[in-house]
Amino acid sequence: MSNDIDLAAVERERDRIRRTYLRPAGKRPASSARGLHHFALVSSDVERTVRFYQDVLEFPLTDIFENRDYPGSTHFFFDIGHGNLLAFFDFPGMDLGPYAEVLGGLHHLAISVEPEKWEHLRGRLEAAGVDYLLESKVSVYFRDPDGARLELLADPLGEMYGSKVR
Repeated sequence: MSNDIDLAAVERERDRIRRTYLRPAGKRPASSARGLHHFALVSSDVERTVRFYQDVLEFPLTDIFENRDYPGSTHFFFDIGHGNLLAFFDFPGMDLGPYAEVLGGLHHLAISVEPEKWEHLRGRLEAAGVDYLLESKVSVYFRDPDGARLELLADPLGEMYGSKVR
């Protein structure tokens, strides 16, 4: 991050946006959405992705079939709780290159887990030799086999570091 950013100006702008758009919880309209059906990422190796998400992170594989949009491509899903799914596509023959964080792209995907499960999964990451970063005693950041950044968060859904975010 550049050192020439006017942090006071950034905070003033954040405050202006907060005052303009953030409504108290009791005054917010209901969302038009029912929930996250699935979030889709790209996999360069279907079996390696299945082994990582199902065997290391313990997210069960729920379905696997051909991608309707690209013959030969596989579309597959993992259960990440509360009816939410993490999906993947592979695109054989497209030579997509390595994962890259880009403006407008994925920064990270945060998945809430129970605190006891968080400790257990952190141990599984260690046992699998996955590098990770511990943050605020409730977040563990790491990358999947293709480089996508993930976070396992021990905070309850709707909370982050002790604050309500929904």
